[in-house]
Amino acid sequence: MNVHESEKMAGILEARGFSVCDEITEADIIVLNTCCVRETAESRVYGHLGRIKSQKKSGAVLVVCGCMTQQPSVAQSLAKRCAFVDIILGTFNQSKLGEYIDTFMHTGERIIDVWEKEREETACGIARSSGVNAWVNIMYGCNNFCTYCIVPYVRGRERCRPIDDIISDVDGLLASGYKQITLLGQNVNSYSYGGKDFTGLLKMLETDRKYRLKFMTSHPKDFSLALAEHMATSKIMGKNLHLPVQSGSDRILQAMNRRYTRDDYFRKIDEVRRLVPDIGLSSDVMVGFPTETEADFDDTIDLVGRVRYNNLFTFIYSRRSGTPADKMPQLDYKTKQARIDKLIKYQFEISKSIAEECVGKTFEVLVAEKKSGKCFGKAENDAAVTFVGNNVNIGDFVKVKVTDAKNANLSGEVV
Repeated sequence: MNVHESEKMAGILEARGFSVCDEITEADIIVLNTCCVRETAESRVYGHLGRIKSQKKSGAVLVVCGCMTQQPSVAQSLAKRCAFVDIILGTFNQSKLGEYIDTFMHTGERIIDVWEKEREETACGIARSSGVNAWVNIMYGCNNFCTYCIVPYVRGRERCRPIDDIISDVDGLLASGYKQITLLGQNVNSYSYGGKDFTGLLKMLETDRKYRLKFMTSHPKDFSLALAEHMATSKIMGKNLHLPVQSGSDRILQAMNRRYTRDDYFRKIDEVRRLVPDIGLSSDVMVGFPTETEADFDDTIDLVGRVRYNNLFTFIYSRRSGTPADKMPQLDYKTKQARIDKLIKYQFEISKSIAEECVGKTFEVLVAEKKSGKCFGKAENDAAVTFVGNNVNIGDFVKVKVTDAKNANLSGEVV
């Protein structure tokens, strides 16, 4: 999500004639897009700002925006501590970045403007892209209030974009040559607009044009059989699913306010695997949530072993002030570190085993990069694949037979 929003802001600046530079010392505009999901990330911002202050050239405009500054008290504290920051804005008015810069460069007066809620003129997003992939927001905000998460407080409640706007974005990106579209939202499964749910939106994006459609992030409580059925029959949907479980313990899931049980999760995994047998699965797992016991952690290890994810994103729980979990009894860091080390090692062996099972199989790979005749891309199940393709171009869909697996990475040859 933050990568996408940074790209949107880059697009705003490029539209005003600016281009990306590699060094802070050369920049006329410096934008620091912040995150506040973890308190440690917020703490690092001040360190980054100190380095930027010493490196930026005279007259360069320094902007700080994002989730951290969406909190009015934090924005005011930042303004007081860092008088050298020229513009401070939040998540709700990031689309105004260009106008704020124009105003500052014209008047030289510092701008601090954090909207309390998103206004109508920012409801549509600017779709920006990375290589062959383009990101399109379909909704903003979150209604789930997981006890460890600050997002609903800084990004507000769910607001869904009109279907026609989303279709227009996707059509425009495909016409521009992009071959993969990723739909974004804090919980895409709860999308609802004009009588259409998320599956209804996906069906409206079906087309005869060749491209791959992906989405993130899905909340397990809202993942439906209808969505799984559509993934199985669609001509454009990627055959991969990121379904964050966070924990394998029912007690911890309840403490997190996730609103599903491990058995609920297993049933949905079984449903999607029945309909899409070769689907690639990934998930988020948080270790060391307040009050997590060794038995709770063992439940997580058990779940990971039973599901057998292709890829797993693991995190140590980080306290976040302003969330209910911050007031719960905390675990010591040594315990959390030992548990995540065990989980990472366990998942590595699973990923390695799944990759080895791919040898001999043929996948459709979207080429994202090419260097000296060697091509790099992703299969339908999101596996990374490398192969030699002298007559292949970036953006091509190529059938590749896997001949070797090294850890979780596959290599093969063009069929």
